[in-house]
Amino acid sequence: MRPFDYVRAPDVATALEAVATRPGAKFLGGGTNLVDLIRENVERPGTLVDISRLPLTEVEELPGGGLRVGALTRNSHLAAHPLVRQRYPMLTHALLSGASGQLRNMATVGGNLLQRTRCPYFYDTEARCNKREPGSGCDAREGFHRSAAVLGTSPSCIAAHPSDMCVALAALDAEIEAVSSRGTRRIPITDFHRLPGDTPHVETELAPDELITAVEIPRLPMAARSRYRKVRDRASYAFALVSVAAALEVTDGVVSGVRLALGGVGTKPWRATTAERLLYGEAATPESFALAVQEELAPAEGGDENAFKIELARRTAVATLRSLT
Repeated sequence: MRPFDYVRAPDVATALEAVATRPGAKFLGGGTNLVDLIRENVERPGTLVDISRLPLTEVEELPGGGLRVGALTRNSHLAAHPLVRQRYPMLTHALLSGASGQLRNMATVGGNLLQRTRCPYFYDTEARCNKREPGSGCDAREGFHRSAAVLGTSPSCIAAHPSDMCVALAALDAEIEAVSSRGTRRIPITDFHRLPGDTPHVETELAPDELITAVEIPRLPMAARSRYRKVRDRASYAFALVSVAAALEVTDGVVSGVRLALGGVGTKPWRATTAERLLYGEAATPESFALAVQEELAPAEGGDENAFKIELARRTAVATLRSLT
């Protein structure tokens, strides 16, 4: 592990100043796998700015009925919050399906948003990886790629996004609040994570000097009837092969509202806007669910080892929607 400077920030202003004045500085809070990446010599920050003591741990109800969640809120606390369990059960399900109880007690909302892929070639410094070394190539394409994405890929990268929480937040139209010396801005979560394209090393819209301070989830009545389903190789402490976050509203047998997002299959949390559009006004039947999800997955491209994810995603999405009827 290379040496680096360490700064403990007592407030947001100090944290922003430390990053702005120290080239290569990175924010360190709970939830990211930054320390693991430093140990593996994948990340080489010049300075770590410890933000774990900033006052960003509150979950507050907004005037319109939504929630404002501080970036340092622990995942276990958010999952157990009464308003989250009541209004956004898919988010509770997603949080509880991630990692282990011990890690959820340490992981934070902001850190979860910024966690890196678990593609093995990203961690192997002897392998070619455009995320780690831009322009070097992607060994995953011809190597072991069972866990790789089938949606949003490019010739430069097929790494899947690992988060469970972000899939639920994508379905819920959450927005991310970020601050810097230039002020505060809000970023829809569906725009926050970037597709790899030719620059897979640029993973989010967050600028190097910006700090995530909160996530806001709007009031969405249909989300009170929602679910997150995760398919994985073992029952705990495993990343999703496929996951589905869904909320459904049915009036007189017809879909009058739907939110759908997929995990494990995309290079970013995948909001299924095509399927949502096709389902509005259609009969809430397994047949209509299957047709809509099939159209969403039409652009999917799998290799020898991960093509099974396409059919698995279709079946899991249809089963999840059926369970909400």
